[in-house]
Amino acid sequence: MKQAEKFGRPVITFINTAGAYPGVGAEERGQGEAIARNLMEMSDLKVPIIAIIIGEGGSGGALALAVADRVWMLENSMYAVLSPEGFASILWKDGSRAMEAAELMKITSYELLRLEVVDKVIAERGYFAKEVAETIRQELISEFERLQKLSEEDLLQERYERFRKY
Repeated sequence: MKQAEKFGRPVITFINTAGAYPGVGAEERGQGEAIARNLMEMSDLKVPIIAIIIGEGGSGGALALAVADRVWMLENSMYAVLSPEGFASILWKDGSRAMEAAELMKITSYELLRLEVVDKVIAERGYFAKEVAETIRQELISEFERLQKLSEEDLLQERYERFRKY
């Protein structure tokens, strides 16, 4: 990402992760610090960033890659701080209530668009990956053209404000 900044190139992240491992060993090896450092670095990059959730966007692993000027989701993706099973286990001590938890969590693309957590939902039109990829390509070109017109100061301020509204 620093090289992208050095050469004035935009950054694209494609997110598909269950998230950071929730174990003591991972924390002992600095997982939390690595995620925090990435959040800090991405928030200060002076080039446009677009994050696209293409599958599962879970936990700190997804958040670490989604500090962006725009966050998009494929329509059949999900984005959450923890899995519905984990949520149900914590809230009701019953992981089998995952579907109920998912409804409460509002983790689907259109729910998150309505809540302004994501900026765009990309229709998947069935299973035609080539068409979805072409749609993403066209949308990226168009959005990067808009973002590159902003001054560095305005770009960083808009990114900051995007995340402050949560």
